[in-house]
Amino acid sequence: MREPGAGRRAGGDDDRGQLSLPVVEAAVGVAFLLAVAASFGLALPAPATAEAQLDAYAADALTVLAEEPPRHAGGTRIDEVSRSPAAFDRERDALRERVSRILGGNLLFRVETPHGAVGFERPNGVPVGRATAATPGGEVVLWVWYV
Repeated sequence: MREPGAGRRAGGDDDRGQLSLPVVEAAVGVAFLLAVAASFGLALPAPATAEAQLDAYAADALTVLAEEPPRHAGGTRIDEVSRSPAAFDRERDALRERVSRILGGNLLFRVETPHGAVGFERPNGVPVGRATAATPGGEVVLWVWYV
């Protein structure tokens, strides 16, 4: 026969229940799944792909211009427009038209040479791509951005 109170903890209460281990594991699993699902819903910053794409457009267009023969004198089309102020003035409109055709209708541009610039004013606060080419007359910079 058992003595009254045998098997009880000192100061404890027999009416307490214990959580079974499978229930604890299930609760942890549900919490983990909710955490993973919530992480997909968070607004993560978008990668800076616009600038990289615009840099590629600018580099490609400048490469085309650097490979084209000049209309009058110089090693390439870019060399010609950076050769002198007179050459730049003579070729300004043709350069604007050629860059516009290379880039297409969804991009605006600005070509800066040591003797002047053609294209549009660069806006503030928008993604911009840039490419440069060294010429005997100085550095030529092509800026590109979306319309």
